[in-house]
Amino acid sequence: MQRKDEVLAELMSEHVAPKKDLGNSERWHKSLKSECIRPGRPWTPGDARRLIQQYVDRYNTVRLHSAIGFVAPADMLAGRQAEIHAARDRKLEEARRQRQKRRQQAA
Repeated sequence: MQRKDEVLAELMSEHVAPKKDLGNSERWHKSLKSECIRPGRPWTPGDARRLIQQYVDRYNTVRLHSAIGFVAPADMLAGRQAEIHAARDRKLEEARRQRQKRRQQAA
């Protein structure tokens, strides 16, 4: 019977992209442990697989990454980053106009 640490190490290594350097790998594992494994507390290898798969899916499709302009990797790979940034800029500009309008009305 494998120890829990061995099972988790095996499962985590299945989802790691080719390593460019040790820092990227360490950061990935830190995020995986702190955001997935520890809060989820898997009891079986099946639980761990399910948790890790859900985390990887969320990490790639929902979670914003500062290194790629605060977009999700799936959006970056699909070429949607310019569209996302333009939409954010429009929202910020509209918020600025609304704020200026409220200030003028208050004065």
